[in-house]
Amino acid sequence: MLEMLNYPFDNNILVKKKKLKKLLLKKSKFLEKNIAILGGSTTSEVRNILELFLLKNGIKPNFYESEYNKFYEDALFGSDALEAFKPDVIYIHTSNVNVIKYPEISHTRQDIDTLLENECNRFEQVWSGLQKYSCAIIQNNFELPLERNLGNLDFYNEHGKVNFIHRLNQKFSVSAEKIKNLYINDINYQSSLLGLEKWYSREYWYGYKYALSFDAIPLVAHNVAQIINAIFGQSKKCLVLDLDNTCWGGVIGDDGLNGIQIGTETAIAEAYSAFQQYAKDLKSRGITLAVSSKNDHANAEEGFLHPDSVLKYKDFTAFKANWEPKFSNILDIAKEINIGIDSLVFVDDNPAEREIVSMQVPMICVPNVGSNISEYICHIDKNGYFETVSLLVDDANRNKYYEDNKTRADEEAKFQDYGSFLDSLNMRAEISTFIPIYMDRITQLINKTNQFNLTTKRYTFGEVEGAANSENYITLYGKLEDKFGDNGLIAIIIAEIKEQMCHIDLWLMSCRVLKRDMEQAMLDALVEECLAKGIYTIRGYYYKSAKNAMVSKLYEKFGFTLLEQSGDDTVWELKISAAYKEQNKHIKRERGLDE
Repeated sequence: MLEMLNYPFDNNILVKKKKLKKLLLKKSKFLEKNIAILGGSTTSEVRNILELFLLKNGIKPNFYESEYNKFYEDALFGSDALEAFKPDVIYIHTSNVNVIKYPEISHTRQDIDTLLENECNRFEQVWSGLQKYSCAIIQNNFELPLERNLGNLDFYNEHGKVNFIHRLNQKFSVSAEKIKNLYINDINYQSSLLGLEKWYSREYWYGYKYALSFDAIPLVAHNVAQIINAIFGQSKKCLVLDLDNTCWGGVIGDDGLNGIQIGTETAIAEAYSAFQQYAKDLKSRGITLAVSSKNDHANAEEGFLHPDSVLKYKDFTAFKANWEPKFSNILDIAKEINIGIDSLVFVDDNPAEREIVSMQVPMICVPNVGSNISEYICHIDKNGYFETVSLLVDDANRNKYYEDNKTRADEEAKFQDYGSFLDSLNMRAEISTFIPIYMDRITQLINKTNQFNLTTKRYTFGEVEGAANSENYITLYGKLEDKFGDNGLIAIIIAEIKEQMCHIDLWLMSCRVLKRDMEQAMLDALVEECLAKGIYTIRGYYYKSAKNAMVSKLYEKFGFTLLEQSGDDTVWELKISAAYKEQNKHIKRERGLDE
């Protein structure tokens, strides 16, 4: 039944929403978030279906819903209920029915430009008014009008509604680039995908003030859910591919290199090339590629030697081609890359293999792509597995980080003494307080790191800025570089100063730099900051999650004393003084850009 929540969405979602919610709530662990919906039209069913998609993603929402068409008032003049709610995300559900005034034939160009500026200013006032909540803001852009009063001229004449909407949407895109906690839900694209005549229903608008049809609600709710998913680091990170009849047509072991279908000679071959290009594009922006195939390794590798193959063997961070069960290989891939199992998406043309993997490892996403290669991209793309809310240098370099780690592993094998191996890396760490240039990466890392994360708390961009600018917080980032390459910004500490004591609210690190002394270097830097402020006690907190067991003993390892324990959650304390001895032995620390 939960298959109804996969693209293409079943129109019966609205009818069966209660049964679906009951099934979804059987999950044992959820990330709880407060979601406020400020509507320019009726939003109750949008809220109901949004809840289903969020629950599916492991996020349990609490909702605040504005009164009908009160989004502007709630944002500008405040709401006691909204302030008490303390939203983590505010979703502004508006559409072209909320445009105050469109151009008229009698308007001059200056009049129309003024209309456009007034409309943009109105929404900028909304976004500005909501900044006090220091939370993520999701804003719909605008779908095209159902009618074109000027016919085709409506597109390029300044008096046309279509032209006006295009200009307005462009203004929104510029604003989203400038405002760090503003994200656009692209209903302009979504309505085009569904078709305007299916998107908007005059009957629903006149009768119930819904600015979209019931067919459109699942599409809108799913896209908002995927944005929220990405904001809180729940998006997928790795695409695992089968080979035969998935990456190319035919069976490489039987048909040979010249017999597989790839390239431009036939429609089928071209479809496989397009799919490989789609995977290559995902890799270029930081998604890791891997292979899990029942195949002879030599034959499997040979398939990527085809002159028309877009993907090459070197494009894959992990490559498992053998006769072991595919789910077993996929689990090995997760360990090898060092990412969570729920970060994987597995694509296979064989329905039996898909079923086996789904049953054996239910945390892995296995889209029902069918057996028609021309539909594979649609299933992956429209389900939004790899939704992102930013494109950073660290994302583009992620696959290089994995490749460099393989080189380090090969180098480590040459040393009998691990300390000597660490010294041979010539590691240099930049550790300093948060600065604006790194705020996007810091926020991203906070919301996607699960394993080396003592409390797994999540911060919005605004909250990160607030901590960085407050005298009551110590904030530290860490970057690590060695002779094999730059690992980028990979460690974060946020600590609050209360009652002459340093409380570590957040301490996390990318798993790609585990066991390199970076955690020791970060603690040394925190101690240094505390001593400079006259703080001599550090409190550390460990809150168990489904993924962070690896750091349950971290404070004990660093000499902290256990103060409290409640179940698996613990509180630790460390007394420090000027006689503190640094724990990092292998990394040379360099000062940050602001020092």
